[in-house]
Amino acid sequence: MPDHNYLAIDFGAESGRVMLGTVSADRLHLQEIHRFPNIAVRSGTGTWHWDILRLWHEVQTGIAKATAAHKISGIAVDTWGVDFGLLDEQGQLLGNPVCYRDARTNGMVEKVFAQLPRQKIYSITGIQTMAINTLFHLAALSASNSPQLKSAKTLLFTPDLIAYWLSGVAANEYTIASTSQMLDAQTRTWSKDILAAIGISPSLFPKLIQPGTKNSILGPVQSTIAGALGATGIPVIAVGSHDTASAVAAVPATGDDWLYLSSGTWSLLGAEVDQPVLTEKAAAYNVTNEGGVGGKIRLLKNIAGLWLLQECRREWTRQGEDLDYATIMKLAATGPGHTAILDVEDPAFATPGNMSEKIVAQCVRTGQRPPETPGEFARVIFESLAVMYAKVVRMMEDVTGRKFRRLHIVGGGSQNDLLNQFAADATGLTVLAGPVEGTAMGNIMLQAIATGTLPSLAAGRALVAQSADLKTFTPHDTEKWAKYLK
Repeated sequence: MPDHNYLAIDFGAESGRVMLGTVSADRLHLQEIHRFPNIAVRSGTGTWHWDILRLWHEVQTGIAKATAAHKISGIAVDTWGVDFGLLDEQGQLLGNPVCYRDARTNGMVEKVFAQLPRQKIYSITGIQTMAINTLFHLAALSASNSPQLKSAKTLLFTPDLIAYWLSGVAANEYTIASTSQMLDAQTRTWSKDILAAIGISPSLFPKLIQPGTKNSILGPVQSTIAGALGATGIPVIAVGSHDTASAVAAVPATGDDWLYLSSGTWSLLGAEVDQPVLTEKAAAYNVTNEGGVGGKIRLLKNIAGLWLLQECRREWTRQGEDLDYATIMKLAATGPGHTAILDVEDPAFATPGNMSEKIVAQCVRTGQRPPETPGEFARVIFESLAVMYAKVVRMMEDVTGRKFRRLHIVGGGSQNDLLNQFAADATGLTVLAGPVEGTAMGNIMLQAIATGTLPSLAAGRALVAQSADLKTFTPHDTEKWAKYLK
């Protein structure tokens, strides 16, 4: 098989990258072409926005760098979930997309449930209720008689928007659409009942595209920009446009006794299942049924993740203590353990700012010793996440009736050996960490499947297993963690 080069445009909550992936007969090789920061910007009115035009500029810069040196067989975009842009009837963007952490959804969960009960919405979507979900952002726009919403003809989620600017084709990719809490999990179409409850017309949404299929090839880079980017004729492809969907696609696993953990700003822990799990038990656990690739459902729980540490680090930097993550890890490893366990689902942790104060406040409120140094804060965060991982493993076993033996950790957080070991100890599962670049690998792999370079998802996962350096963590001292699980 000749080598094929693909570009993965991979956005995270802190940075974005344009990654070159080379698919050969026995290896998937990644090379970073261009990296850039991604920072939510607060406007003068207090609204948190994504600086989408700056990000679009960086995307073009990365593509041009890549095409200057390589022949490219495809381009695809993945980002975080739920956020969106609105287009007018001429296809122009109506304002910068608002960040999911913005406060405009305050009170919206209750207002939506007054129109359509929580149980009904869960029975349709199977999605974990979180105020950040698209459903509540659209409800906020509808309730405020937003002029933007009145002028909008098309809604595109963040990766759909970048793909639209590249290809000229407006479409909603399935995995990213599923994060909205407005998609029927069984029919995999928009729920008219839910849209009606918030006053939104189904006509706002373009066609739905299944990722990594022949139909997911949107078209070539449009002529208005192709020449300047050196990208004439390169197809734009819809992969698992929700970054977790692409990351899970790249989990180098076989069988059905494994769980995945996409570890980064968010921790997303769950199982791959064939059909959505919409039982009362699943609803009570508030687990989510997000769209996966290859016809699968990603049954999972969204957990706050390393966001807590990222916010603390930003505070320390502003205070003149600029610690890199490697230093923080070392400090956490040498500090005392099991001094406090946080409820990482505390709504106070979901919003930006004053994270260390919020952590201290919860410790005081719950009668635990608050951390004082950066190492102690990191240690408390890591141990708290590990305890939450163990609780979610039990949830997954309870709702699926399966017994899990392995936990595959992918993404940037898989480099955190201390947290990986805590995860093994708390869950009692063997942890396999890697690939670090799981999302980019999954993105590239799905492009290769869509274009016929790879025959199947199983073949792609086998290629990832050959290409990635995996690190194994076996559980020990599990009795120290058992008390938190009672």
